[in-house]
Amino acid sequence: MKQLQTFKNDLTQTRIIESPLPSLDEGDISVSIESFAFTANNVTYGVAGNTIGYWNFFQALENINNDWGCIPVWGFAKVNISKNEDIKEGERLFGYFPPADSLNLSPIKISDEAFIDGKDHRKDLPPVYNNYMRVSKEISYEPSMDNIRSLLFPLHITSFCLCDSLEDESYLSASQIIIVSASSKTAIGLAQGLMDADRAPKIIGLTSSKNADFVNSLGCYDEVISYEQLSSVNYSLKSVIVDMAGSREILGTLHGSLGDNMLKCYTVGMTHWDNEVTAEDALGQAMLRDRTEFFFAPAHIQKRVKDWGYEGYNKKTSAFMTSRSKQSKEWMYVKEIDGIENFIKTYCQIVSGNINPVSYTHLTLPTTPYV
Repeated sequence: MKQLQTFKNDLTQTRIIESPLPSLDEGDISVSIESFAFTANNVTYGVAGNTIGYWNFFQALENINNDWGCIPVWGFAKVNISKNEDIKEGERLFGYFPPADSLNLSPIKISDEAFIDGKDHRKDLPPVYNNYMRVSKEISYEPSMDNIRSLLFPLHITSFCLCDSLEDESYLSASQIIIVSASSKTAIGLAQGLMDADRAPKIIGLTSSKNADFVNSLGCYDEVISYEQLSSVNYSLKSVIVDMAGSREILGTLHGSLGDNMLKCYTVGMTHWDNEVTAEDALGQAMLRDRTEFFFAPAHIQKRVKDWGYEGYNKKTSAFMTSRSKQSKEWMYVKEIDGIENFIKTYCQIVSGNINPVSYTHLTLPTTPYV
């Protein structure tokens, strides 16, 4: 097998390791990874690798000092070898994989729609990441949507959770929802979901001036305001902020200007605030931390699986994802790259922030795997 690894303390450093696949135990399967997506969202997996545990999903080969890790990706795979009577060779799967060409899985809790990987090192990790969908069994499966699904599923599942959480709390009786970094794919999915929801407040999208025309063209925001025009925000309205960026300057301005009208600020993804606030850091001091919380989608997913069961959860999320994916085809450009070796240059560009996050996303298509 061939595996792309990242140096944990410097995400710009990579290496490719080739090694034979471990032998299969009874009940296990071996899959060849056909394709996977890589976006800025995957970079956050690396940044949060230690704090949230993303390094623990897939074991890096030839890693004696534990300095290297595999940044997880979402994609499709085909079952090459099966020692499980319930899963046939040739079946296709969608789920969470390492950036590699092969992987062994230990399926448990097998249903017609999905199964869980029961590897010991994954048992204590969030279930959403251990779930593999059996796409061959999906009635509404559309192969033409594979790229979009790989790219948007991890982002739009967060969008779904945010929509559901806000609706469940009656939007905290807010008159407007302010979405920071409105051009991000998670933000777009959230705004589109809110547009479809009943009784949702006004949706305000904040973005850079260079992305304002694009965000306006999406038609899912009631108003689009650039960061340079934050004075145009109506600060007299009761507001909920959903922040995808974590900019101290922007959040400080919004928090300070809204004051008591800021009901809640949800931070999404990786945001980094310094714990120490200097006397000169007025914008940092203006942030209302007692009304700010980190939104962790896997926790909400676990809650809803408990409330609705796996079948109910999958039904609701599938409907949301289908709608968002069809809308996204109108504006998204997908760049396909053949082979892990050819992916490294693009990987470095994404990690360094040198890829336009609005109109370009990158899908890698690994070559024939080594087994």
